[in-house]
Amino acid sequence: MEARERLIVGLDVPTVTEAEEKVRALGDSVLFYKIGYQLVFAGGLEFARDLAQEGKKVFLDMKLLDIDNTVAKGVENIARMGMSMLTLHAYPKAMRAAVEAARGSGLCLLGVTVLTSMDAEDLIEAGYETDPHRLVLRRAEQARAAGMGGIVCSAEEAAAVRGIVGADMAIVTPGIRPAGADKGDQKRVMTPAEALKAGSSHLVVARPIVKADDPRAAAEAILAEMAGARKA
Repeated sequence: MEARERLIVGLDVPTVTEAEEKVRALGDSVLFYKIGYQLVFAGGLEFARDLAQEGKKVFLDMKLLDIDNTVAKGVENIARMGMSMLTLHAYPKAMRAAVEAARGSGLCLLGVTVLTSMDAEDLIEAGYETDPHRLVLRRAEQARAAGMGGIVCSAEEAAAVRGIVGADMAIVTPGIRPAGADKGDQKRVMTPAEALKAGSSHLVVARPIVKADDPRAAAEAILAEMAGARKA
């Protein structure tokens, strides 16, 4: 894949109008967009459908988790929308239900392991008796066993996860920050070049692009770094 197929721009903006403005500003430099809760609850589902119909790829970041039947029915409808990727929390029963529901659709299901805003103290507070790295690896094994299309994890865990899931599964890493960029609320981050070298297949970048004075220039700088990393 070329860099443009690997870069996913997170449209973490409050309105569809602003999202449309960002997509116009980015033009043909960006192929892939992530739409999450913020935009979904502001009319973003129809916008996601429109993007897909216009030939863009859409990563719908919903982090589904519910009883099997509810997950399955949701996945079936999302597949019909023409989405390219969909997240759900990497719980085995939910993943198995989702895989069966998406079978034959071309929708890539991604298991969310541990959020990149969480560290060991956060997991302890949430009741887990393990550290982020171990939990990520356990959930990666479970996602592979369930037949998922890929994993969402920090770039810090990408190399270890790649060793578990093999060459074919996607490894999508948020928390990507160009050198010198503000980390914001992310705790486990890497630069684009570092993440690709670590084994990531797709990089999610939001604020460094959508909050930039010139979003297209920011995206193209990241794409150039990604292209250079793949050649190195």
